[in-house]
Order: sequence, then C-alpha cells, then structure tokens
Amino acid sequence: MVSRALADAARRRQEDVLDDLRRLVESETPSGDKAALDAGLADLEVWLGERLGDPAARVRHDGGARGDVLDVTYRGTAPGAVLLLCHYDTVWPVGTLAEMPFAVDGDRITGPGCLDMKLGIVHGVWALRLLRELGIAHPSVRFLLTGDEEIGSRASQHHIERACAEVAATLVLEPGRDGMVKVRRKGLGLFDVTAHGLEAHAGLDPFAGASAVHALAELVPRITGLADPERGTTINVGLFSGGTGRNVIAGRASCEVDVRIQDPAEMPRIDAGLAALGHADERIRIEVSGGWNRPPMNPGPPSEALFAGAREVARELGMDLAGTSVGGVSDANFVSALGFPVLDGLGAVGAGPHSRDEHVVPSASPGQIGLVGGLLHRLAGS
Repeated sequence: MVSRALADAARRRQEDVLDDLRRLVESETPSGDKAALDAGLADLEVWLGERLGDPAARVRHDGGARGDVLDVTYRGTAPGAVLLLCHYDTVWPVGTLAEMPFAVDGDRITGPGCLDMKLGIVHGVWALRLLRELGIAHPSVRFLLTGDEEIGSRASQHHIERACAEVAATLVLEPGRDGMVKVRRKGLGLFDVTAHGLEAHAGLDPFAGASAVHALAELVPRITGLADPERGTTINVGLFSGGTGRNVIAGRASCEVDVRIQDPAEMPRIDAGLAALGHADERIRIEVSGGWNRPPMNPGPPSEALFAGAREVARELGMDLAGTSVGGVSDANFVSALGFPVLDGLGAVGAGPHSRDEHVVPSASPGQIGLVGGLLHRLAGS
C-alpha cells in the first residue's frame, strides 16, 4: 500500500525529519516582525531547494509590512495539481527561543511554533520527497507559504483565493486536534466599539459631563446579548479601555469584540445589531469599526469527498480518521467559502498551540507523512 510504504520510509528518515523541524523552529518568524519573517522565509526557501531541488515555477509576492507569500510548484509525474497551504509565521516574538528552546523529551518535542505549524510544513515537504524517492505517481504539488495567517491573512488572502481556484484540491497542513482533521471551522468577526462622551470634573461638575465608560459598560450586555449559542454564535468582549483619570468624567472608551459564527446567515444579523447600538444620552456617540475576518468553513460535497478519500488512505495506515469542528479559524476558511475542496488539520499531532505547553508528538510524524503523501497519490489525475 502506498501510504504504508511512505510511512515506513518516513520512519527510516525520522532523524532527518526532526533535524528539519529544529531548523525551522530555530528560525524565529513572529507575525508582524518583517525583518524576522524575511530572514526566516529566505532560509525556508534554501531548505526547500535542499530537499526538493529547484521548483518548476516560483513567485514571491510582496506582503508589504507583513510577511511575503512564497508560491512554488514542483512538477508531478501524473496529471493534476494539489495545493499544500501553509503559514510560516508564529505567535511567538523573537527571543522566545531562548526561553523555550527546541527540546526533545522522549516522545515530545517543544519549541515555539513547532506545532503551529512548522512540523506541518516539514511533513508536506517530506511527503513529496518520499513520493519521488519511491517512484510513486503524484500530481504537481504547489506550496503556498504565507507570513500573516496568525494576524488575519490580509496580505495573503487574495493569493490563497487565486491559488485554490487553480488546483484540484487544497490540503492545509495546520495541526489536527486529538488525531482528527478539521472539517468545520467557525467564521470570525473582529469589531471595535467606541463610545465618545463629554469630559468634566467628577467632583466639581459631575452632571456637566457624559461618561463614555459608563455608557459603554451599559452597552456590553447588549453586545454579548447578540450571541446565539444554539446557532453556534458566540461573542466575547476581550478588552475594555477608556477614560483619562479617576476624577474625570470619561470622554472616550472602547472595547474589542470577538464574534464566532457557524451559520453565514448570522453575519448580517450581527452587523445590524452592532450598527443599532446607541445610548439614551444624546451627548454619547457610538462608533463601530472592524468587520469579518474570515467566513465560516462548512464542508460542501467537494470537501466531503476529499475527506472520504483521506479516510480511505488512513485505513491503509491502520488509522480511523475522524473529522471535528473547531471554533478557531485558518486559511482553509477562505478556500471553503469559495466552494473548492479543502481539508484542514493534516499537519502535526500534538497540543498546546499558542501556549508555553506547545509540543508535537514525533512518533506520529511517519503516519502523518504517509497520510499526506498517500492522499497526494490518490489525487493524481484529478
């Protein structure tokens, strides 16, 4: 069986796989740090050349203040093309490596970004390399490596949307969850609500002012009241700030709102609810800014068929691959919203993303490489 042969080959090359993980982890690439992202992407491209040779096509898209997007294609031995969608940015600032170094402790490896999602990138590269080494038919493989996924993908979104339209399927090498792939994700809205009031002395002239802090505090229950958990809609006010001093009627206050939805029909309802926010005191003005960062990911028939194929590949490996729904978002949301086949969570096995407990389970890597490579083989000719 193809996937089993790939997993066995990956097991024999495990030391090389983990050396590659160390290399990527020790190249710190925090979102928003342009210099670090540029250096990290340059090294990543050198590493790609070492493992896979020169690509048949290469484009590096300027990300402006954000990380650039590297788009490289390696020609297949069979018709068709598949996109491996990855991000090389992490949530960890430069210097984290000194506090949380790459370390192996039995069947556990720690290090900033190891799970989310540098081992996933390594798995994708090794899946293609081993397909080549074993002479197994595979479609052309297009890697799209983005540098701003953790902060919204504003620079990379249109490149993702264009690339996924040009291939038979998109495989996203984000980590799975408890061994399951991610077939459904919530959509994300990021809104700022600001109250503008009227400042006055809190002791000498308390009724001359109109407190923005008090007004916004009254509005928070209305904001969170827009949630509808039964429809999968949750709302969190994560940051509240305002005022200038203890003895000043506050002239300004703002809060940051995180909205998660599963049903796309919730988007206009939430928009209308936020737009309707107001206050009885006419001296208070309410301003709402921000918007929808990612649409929800709900699988249609093309993605369901892709998942069914992945389950068949997994069975060859003795795995019962399950799908799960998560509240977090990824670049897979963009692909799904366009109706193209996508499967997410095919990367590393581990736990603790975005936490000091971030880690991967290296013994699971051969199976994951076999899964990705086997699915690529299955998609040959698509």
